[in-house]
Amino acid sequence: MQQLIYGLHAVQALLKGSPQRVQQLLLLRGRKDQRLQKIIRQAELNNIAIQFVERRQLDEKIDDQGNHQGVLAICTDVAEVRDEQFLKNMLQRLDARAEAPFLLILDGITDPHNLGACLRSAEAAGVHAVIAPKDKSAGLTPTAIKVACGAAEILPFVTITNLARCLQQLQRAGIWIFGAANEAPKSIYDSALTGPLALVMGAEGSGLRRLTREHCDQLVNVPMAGQVSSLNVSVATGVCLFEAVRQRRQ
Repeated sequence: MQQLIYGLHAVQALLKGSPQRVQQLLLLRGRKDQRLQKIIRQAELNNIAIQFVERRQLDEKIDDQGNHQGVLAICTDVAEVRDEQFLKNMLQRLDARAEAPFLLILDGITDPHNLGACLRSAEAAGVHAVIAPKDKSAGLTPTAIKVACGAAEILPFVTITNLARCLQQLQRAGIWIFGAANEAPKSIYDSALTGPLALVMGAEGSGLRRLTREHCDQLVNVPMAGQVSSLNVSVATGVCLFEAVRQRRQ
């Protein structure tokens, strides 16, 4: 299968991390800025075919899914299937290194823009993997990959069939599960986020599903001082992740 990846940051990360996946680069004819020249040099170093095309051809390729910024890569799909077995193996590797797992779990995030933004924040925070259910969740679409600005090429995105069962398995592995919920009695700032940790974020509006809540060890909230009742899920994710980063560094 082929996959389309577009946008300057996403394509640069692809060429840096997985140039062997790229079959062809389509670039906007007439664009000559330094950012595009950097991409051209990376492609030439890896003997990747480059074709200069009109904007209309790029627009048609992505079918109004977003802003391609004059750069589109035609590449093979992600070869590695990241599933429950991948997660198990990763946890074993972390255990062997005596490294505390740091995971982000997305429960019912269906907007690819939110998924991409969550991936970007998670990669910046040093998260080991992002986990999401296979059903009723956004996948790694071209839009999500572009918004992630390269994080989707670096950070493992693990899809699982049964989230409740996955949470139980993580708990048996010694990982503490924190679920974010507006009505939770305890603040994220008053919670101990060091050690083996999985942070669970729910969909905007509906939040965490009932079964997911029941499998969390603790529910926490982000204190709100203004009139707005809640944050965008990707913003809330960033707030929670970097509070964990702050505590873990101490």
